[in-house]
Amino acid sequence: MKLTRSRKRFNVPLSSMSDVAFLLLIFIMLVSLINYRQEVKIEYPEAETAKRTDAEKNVEIWIDREGAVYLDGVPCTLNAVELAIADLYRNAPDTRVHIIADRFTPFREVHHVLEILQLLQYRVVSFVVKDA
Repeated sequence: MKLTRSRKRFNVPLSSMSDVAFLLLIFIMLVSLINYRQEVKIEYPEAETAKRTDAEKNVEIWIDREGAVYLDGVPCTLNAVELAIADLYRNAPDTRVHIIADRFTPFREVHHVLEILQLLQYRVVSFVVKDA
């Protein structure tokens, strides 16, 4: 018995491929925007005691009344602070950053430094205050 092969042509409809690609793109964009981190809304208590830290593993960022920034006592720009903190995080991620600002420093000046630390996702930060 002799079998013959028949050649059938299969057609793949390409007109709907752009619709499928568009829907897949929308799905991926929506899934990537979902924030998986859940936070609990709490009211934080005020600190009653201060914690002393190891002075050997500290980097101090000083901000004076006019908004000038000093890194370990040396005047520098915000870009220099960003580079120094990035390098510090790479080499010793457990080093604590102390922010020391004058009482009359406008908060926007402190906020510039906090934005840098937030951008670098630096988590070991302390605000230095006067002992009571």
